[in-house]
Amino acid sequence: MSADEQAIRDLISTWMTASKAGDNQTVLSLMTDDVVFMVPGQEPFGKEKFAAAGKAMQGVTVDGTAEIVELQVLGTWAYVRNRLRVTVAPHGGEAVTREGYTLTLFRKTAEGKWLLARDANLLAPVAKR
Repeated sequence: MSADEQAIRDLISTWMTASKAGDNQTVLSLMTDDVVFMVPGQEPFGKEKFAAAGKAMQGVTVDGTAEIVELQVLGTWAYVRNRLRVTVAPHGGEAVTREGYTLTLFRKTAEGKWLLARDANLLAPVAKR
């Protein structure tokens, strides 16, 4: 495994750990300033809207897993196809689990740090059994 591939895997692991801990600042530090997120039913949005959503999730428990299905590094860009399962439980509320795939583009900075630059998230609610 190349150093770039390992750095991207580490970024994803850090993202998941920080999300579970409610550490929005760390999550924000892992993305470019011009990041674009795409999710079903919404217009694409950037870092500011992502940060606001993170603040609104104070007191919410997040847990999840990320399974990298494919990772390709192409110079200063890389993409990851990831299978995610995320459970969100509001304080005192019922947990909701979503799962599915994401396609994420990462960009390497001039300083050699990989950051999330684009993300297409196709998670859907998991039917209760």
